[in-house]
Amino acid sequence: MDVFNVIGRDGKKVRDHQLISYIQERLESDDDYLQPSLKGTVGLVPSEKHTCIELTGTDRPGLLSEVCAVLADLQCNVVNAEIWTHNARAAAVVHVTDNSTGFAIEDPKRLATIKELLCNVLKGNNALNTAKMTLSPPGTTHRERRLHQIMFADRDYERVETSERGGVHTKTSRPNVIVADCTEKDYTVITLRSKDRPKLLFDIICTLTDMQYVVYHGVVHTGTMEAYQEYYIRHVDGVPISSEAERERVMQCLEAAIERRGNEGLELELCAEDRVGLLSDITRVFRENSLCIKRAEISTKGGRARDTFCVTDVTGSPVDPKTVDAICRQIGQGLLHVKWNSSSSPKPQQESTISFLLGTLFRVKTISTFLD
Repeated sequence: MDVFNVIGRDGKKVRDHQLISYIQERLESDDDYLQPSLKGTVGLVPSEKHTCIELTGTDRPGLLSEVCAVLADLQCNVVNAEIWTHNARAAAVVHVTDNSTGFAIEDPKRLATIKELLCNVLKGNNALNTAKMTLSPPGTTHRERRLHQIMFADRDYERVETSERGGVHTKTSRPNVIVADCTEKDYTVITLRSKDRPKLLFDIICTLTDMQYVVYHGVVHTGTMEAYQEYYIRHVDGVPISSEAERERVMQCLEAAIERRGNEGLELELCAEDRVGLLSDITRVFRENSLCIKRAEISTKGGRARDTFCVTDVTGSPVDPKTVDAICRQIGQGLLHVKWNSSSSPKPQQESTISFLLGTLFRVKTISTFLD
């Protein structure tokens, strides 16, 4: 029996009866179970609406901008995407369509060209084996679950030395993970303390499941800022963790699972009319202003783009408010919304009023399209 006490994103009690009914219906439904032929494929559901591209490589400033520029040049439209970076590694799940048809790209030669050019971008100055691009079978992947699996396979949990002065995940801010034995019950007990955030439970359970562990008992408590989690687990073969090396690996992987989606950087939200090349233009502006994208979520619906970016400067430090003002001027009035917080960037004492008689690059293109 599992009991969850939940609240909405606004921190208040959920009172929407339609939402409550939907949650109950989904929990009671068997539709989420995969068909036997699809087991082991991470929830792929047949679809011909888009081509799913998975990317992994070494993170560096401007990487997403270069990837978007290549896709735009190849007449690929990004309709949905999610990009994570952690521990000097980058991973992305990108859904693209053919600009001319609006559907999935099926031409094998064209797909081979896309793969070749994206691999060239991902490897940069590094060896080929540090970059990887995969074309998933036609279908829809649970992006967040898949990103955890991609980064786990890329061993992003292994710590690397970095010269960044403003690294967000310092030793004091890192989650606390303890793996201990419960010999009287033949379990391994995992205790976690970290900053609370949305989808924290999802990230932990997915990671334990993908590492082939079964959770038998667990408890989760959240306070104003901190979350406490405790799980009693065994391996799928019924055996608890038995070696120090395995214990250390579990600790590292759970720390990485929490950090991949941590609140890193200043959050910028773009709301604009979608068009071909919009994402390429936006990420180019970020790159030209020396911003580093740590995490991004791209979505389009009803002809509108709604993209969220978590950014820092190239050293990993908070973004200068003057830089944010400059970017807003370049992108256009009212298109970019800034979510200031004390840890990512200091909010300017006086909000600068951005008003222009003539449109910027993005407004000019929108007006031109309308006039045509």
